[in-house]
Amino acid sequence: MNAGHIENIAAYRFVPIDDPDALAARVRERAESLELRGTVLVAPEGLNLFLAGPLANIEAFVSSLREDARFAEIEVKRSRSEAVPFAKLKVKTKREIIAFRREDASPLDAPRAPVVSSSALRRWIAQGHDDDGRRLALVDTRNREETAYGSFDDALLLPIDNFTELPAALDAHRDALAGAAVVGFCTGGIRCEKAVLWMRANGFPHALQLDGGILGYFEREGGAGYRGDCFVFDDRVALDPALRPTYGMPADAQNRTSTDGVDRPQPRV
Repeated sequence: MNAGHIENIAAYRFVPIDDPDALAARVRERAESLELRGTVLVAPEGLNLFLAGPLANIEAFVSSLREDARFAEIEVKRSRSEAVPFAKLKVKTKREIIAFRREDASPLDAPRAPVVSSSALRRWIAQGHDDDGRRLALVDTRNREETAYGSFDDALLLPIDNFTELPAALDAHRDALAGAAVVGFCTGGIRCEKAVLWMRANGFPHALQLDGGILGYFEREGGAGYRGDCFVFDDRVALDPALRPTYGMPADAQNRTSTDGVDRPQPRV
């Protein structure tokens, strides 16, 4: 794989999967044939992946994935790097593609939570309120290991280590968030698909999710209103608002399995 020609993709899709093991086997076979590396999670609720390789190989993988009607409209977030930021390919089956363990927050059981676009959020940040005049309250649904690298200005950062701890942590802020346009956000949007469903079902009626997450915001709006970098789930460690690695890929990176079910390096702050 040639340096400077590596395409990195992140994508997820909530859709019923009757046989996760069979889908995982097909995805593994295709990714291996294209010499891609990264992590793919498959569960009865859908698919979540982070993959890297030469652009042509990535395009071939995405095209084949979209031939499956369940993933025809899967949104793919992209960035470039000088080298492949994964040591190998891992394809796993899980109970959830993002562990939350809340029956009232399943994207398969409810309509998708309302979203705010990157352009609208940039406008709301500048004016301090939404288009209906509600004050804006940004809620970072990531864990404190990730938020240490950066977040939106004035966002509520929760003292959590696991995504499953979010509901209890957010309960302490009910009074402060009352009446606000609460915008939940995360790296690529997957956590907010569940978090904002839970918020709207549990006393946060005006909660919305940032469509495409931080990476989508960086791609469309740059770093307006954001301070620092965005932690990512590979050896690049973090990306700046121009989607460039800011911490490199140290040879001695110590990979560990995160509590959210994906492999990521030990942070360097």
